[in-house]
Amino acid sequence: MKLTKSELEIMETLWQAERPLARYEILEECVAPSWSPSTIHILLNSLLKKEAIREAGFIKRTKTYGRLYAANISRESYYSETLFRGKGAQSIPMYFSMLLQSDELTQETVDELEKMLAERKKELDLE
Repeated sequence: MKLTKSELEIMETLWQAERPLARYEILEECVAPSWSPSTIHILLNSLLKKEAIREAGFIKRTKTYGRLYAANISRESYYSETLFRGKGAQSIPMYFSMLLQSDELTQETVDELEKMLAERKKELDLE
């Protein structure tokens, strides 16, 4: 799934909220959007068509009802799919190597990565 910059801004808003949001809430919570507020319907319909979001009910605001929208894919799933799209498993060591060379890598992050790798190794051994 490929998202535009504007669509990704809406997705980030939904992921950050960790709950379904109405259109007006997305407009309020989206930090410095690159899109015009009048285009939100187009963006939401595009995200629905791509199945990146789903309708998650309705909310009453004043005398009208509005739809609630929820992310249909997690942030982690989207970014991992995007990162490795079309590159295959052979690119994973390359990305990992680049990560290890980062100046921002702390001991705490290394410990966390080791824990994640150990958990994944256990999962693979069970399969």
